[in-house]
Amino acid sequence: METSPLSPAEDRLTHEIIGGSFEVHDFLKNGMFESTYEACLARELTLRGLSVERQVPVPLVYKSCHLEVGYRIDLLVERTVLVEVKSVERLHPITTAQVVTYLRLSGLHVGLILNFNVERMKDGIRRIVL
Repeated sequence: METSPLSPAEDRLTHEIIGGSFEVHDFLKNGMFESTYEACLARELTLRGLSVERQVPVPLVYKSCHLEVGYRIDLLVERTVLVEVKSVERLHPITTAQVVTYLRLSGLHVGLILNFNVERMKDGIRRIVL
């Protein structure tokens, strides 16, 4: 889905987040709950000096009204990169659609889907750029 290039800052940031995901996966391996990976990744990225927000609400604007409909970004890093944390056997297309929706609703440009339920973390990474 990558249709436009990232800025150098976005590229560095996504690489730092991916590096953090490798660190968490190396420590925990696969088989944990998503909430565990989310908490550990948030901690790892904070240790790396990055600003991280967890469970950030994404309102839907309908006819000039902001509605809280339960959409939440797992991690928002440096108010720039949306991170969706998964721990599933395989990623489904709906996950990509969800991240694209969150990007559009939030006005963000880049998102990462990180599935920790893999033997090798590199197999669980998907980057989405609007």
